[in-house]
Amino acid sequence: MEYTEKTTKPLKVFNSIHLFSSSSSSSSSSSSSSSSSSSSSSSRSSSFPAASQGPCAACKVLRRRCTESCILAPYFPSTKPFQFITAHKVFGASNIIKWLKELPESKRADAVSSMVYEANVRIHDPVYGCAGAISKLQKQLNDLQAELAVTQAELLIMQCQQQQQNDIASFYDRDLGSDWQPHCA
Repeated sequence: MEYTEKTTKPLKVFNSIHLFSSSSSSSSSSSSSSSSSSSSSSSRSSSFPAASQGPCAACKVLRRRCTESCILAPYFPSTKPFQFITAHKVFGASNIIKWLKELPESKRADAVSSMVYEANVRIHDPVYGCAGAISKLQKQLNDLQAELAVTQAELLIMQCQQQQQNDIASFYDRDLGSDWQPHCA
């Protein structure tokens, strides 16, 4: 791979599959096209994690070979590269790997999900991050609880007014009789 000068366009991470295949398959790629396609697909399936066909998103971004023992492959599949890119921007690949190694395997998926969420929120709100999102949601919850209390109070007032009107109507019906007419007419 040639080194190019820095440009404003993003470089393509991978131009061809031979970057990820073993050195023996790259030497055999000069043979016939049918045999090279079958040998590259067989070497690809043996050198990559079983969860995905191809290197994981982390190995693509970091431009390294993805092996069977890649700790990032189950959590950053090649179909979702932006999850790793955002987590990598905020935390760094070495920290992500270190944190995943410290956790039991049963909790790693939840940890990666949390890291990706925290990274997305931190990119959108660099000062407060998740604390800002939690604060906004808490304020919204408090506002809605206050609105609910006001609505319940208004409903109680309306029920009391309706009860008073019903009591007055039953008083006139009971004490004055049904033939009572107002003298206004």
